Amino acid sequence: MDTLIPYDSLESETLMTILDDIVSREGTDYGDYDLSAEQKRQQAVAALKGGQAVLLFDTESETIKMVPKDTLGHYDLM
Repeated sequence: MDTLIPYDSLESETLMTILDDIVSREGTDYGDYDLSAEQKRQQAVAALKGGQAVLLFDTESETIKMVPKDTLGHYDLM
């Protein structure tokens, strides 16, 4: 099961810590060019604020992931 986490309900420092973890995970490849961790984090914040992405807490793995908003139908939400 997954739980939707409204990004704007988080303290700013908590959100930045979560995003730092997400953008530093393996598999967060950005194609033929490299972005700094700060650039990746800024893109993530923009996607959250723009409504293109959401944060989900995975209760099985006890991790937070960021997913495109239009894919929410693929998740078992609480």
